[in-house]
Amino acid sequence: MSARIGVAVMAAVLALYIVLVAQRGWLLLTSGEPIGVAMGVAIFVLPVIAVWALGRELWFGVRAERLGRRLEAEDSLPDDEVSVRPSGRVVRDDGDAVFPAYAADVEAHPDDWRAWYRLGLAYDAAGDRRRAREAVRKAIALETAERRSA
Repeated sequence: MSARIGVAVMAAVLALYIVLVAQRGWLLLTSGEPIGVAMGVAIFVLPVIAVWALGRELWFGVRAERLGRRLEAEDSLPDDEVSVRPSGRVVRDDGDAVFPAYAADVEAHPDDWRAWYRLGLAYDAAGDRRRAREAVRKAIALETAERRSA
């Protein structure tokens, strides 16, 4: 639940930033000065990119959470015994120790979204956030394709 609050706060701060930047862009656009107009146009591009990025990340979070709840309902989430820090993060050595089993599962079942999701969790536990996100994105794509074909 605290993650959702954090996301909501960050989204609100980003929305405030977008409004303030858009306001400055509008002032530059209406200045009548060629350089001001050019800067105003450039400034309007930044909020558009920010809105797109925020929407993309929020949508990723919603879909990843949905898959996590589905795995939990199926009792298919990893149940490895790993040590955690007071922050709740997995101790990296423990994450590295369980990683090979999940990588092998993906190699054995490359079209199984569940294996990819668990691999994403293993990457995250091992501290590799970029690969964790890639694996979860792959799981989302596979699960979406599975739902559409059913």
